[in-house]
Amino acid sequence: MEETKELTINMGPQHPSMHGVFRVEVVVDGELITEVHPSIGYLHRSFEKMVEARTYAQIVPITDRLDYVGSALNNVGYCLAVEKLAGIEVPERAQYLRVIAAELNRISSHLIALMASGLDAGALTILFLHLQPREKLLDIMEKLCGARLTYNYARIGGVSGDIPPGLADDINAFADDFLKTVEKLKRFFFGSRMFRQRAEGIGVLSREDALSYGASGSTLRASGVNFDVRKAQPYLVYDRIEFEVPVGSAGDSYERALLRVEEMRQSVFIIKRALEQIPEGRVIAEGVPRLLAPPPGEAYARIESPRGELGFFVVSDGTPYPYRLKVRSPAFSNLSTIEAIGPGCMIADFVITVGSLDPVFGEVDR
Repeated sequence: MEETKELTINMGPQHPSMHGVFRVEVVVDGELITEVHPSIGYLHRSFEKMVEARTYAQIVPITDRLDYVGSALNNVGYCLAVEKLAGIEVPERAQYLRVIAAELNRISSHLIALMASGLDAGALTILFLHLQPREKLLDIMEKLCGARLTYNYARIGGVSGDIPPGLADDINAFADDFLKTVEKLKRFFFGSRMFRQRAEGIGVLSREDALSYGASGSTLRASGVNFDVRKAQPYLVYDRIEFEVPVGSAGDSYERALLRVEEMRQSVFIIKRALEQIPEGRVIAEGVPRLLAPPPGEAYARIESPRGELGFFVVSDGTPYPYRLKVRSPAFSNLSTIEAIGPGCMIADFVITVGSLDPVFGEVDR
């Protein structure tokens, strides 16, 4: 018998398949990973300290740079915390517009996650299949708020502007067409033997580990935990809109990706129902000063981002600048589970496992 021994190798921080500036030290026995030691800190931008020198309104566009793939939801989460702190009531029409923008952005974010999973598995065609609907989404968001990535759409007290004439029809047309696209993507990608062999039964996260690590979003629900902030603690007008929360049981890389497809389908239903229900009225609250100075106190608001529970904790000392701001990042908590699900993976499949957690490192290493 030949004697074998374990080898410690680095993947990152410049590894082309690590989905960001991420270093992970893996201990391998041949091609099999036995230990995983993740390390962040290579992208740190001091967001939580930097905002202490900016007014509450100036912070809104900076939140775009956290989860830059789901920036519209960052805006909403932060504004909800400040509105709670300052006692600002958001007009109903603005709440519906926030929901529509958030769900459109959730779809575009999940499309990026699925593109990445396809590329990790060597399925280049998946990239091209996902690009077309995402381009249509970006065109819609550009008409809505003037940007294609960092949207800066939400404002403290509402949104930056009303929906342009004719855009509601464009959104409805996209929604109807996208439901057909979802079925095609599902058949083509999840019916692929290549992807199933490299994701099914691999990177399994147990229910107990998911809860222990504080996982959320698709990562948590794939492990059999039925938790979605939009249902558990409704915000905006989600309690008026009927939708389902897809839940899995296998907890593997395959099911984490599959749930994102089902979530996109539910987002389409939410968008269509929001457009049906949206009332007339103002899109921003009256009397919100440009130099807002909430009374001393603290507030926490949480939302369901494409990666899970995103929370903003804001402390006010009565000045126009926050005394403290803390972000509860779902991508950070989800990525920490890699210690539990990495061992047992082959090196090649480990890249797919990391991608199945859908980390965005602007949010992980804020």
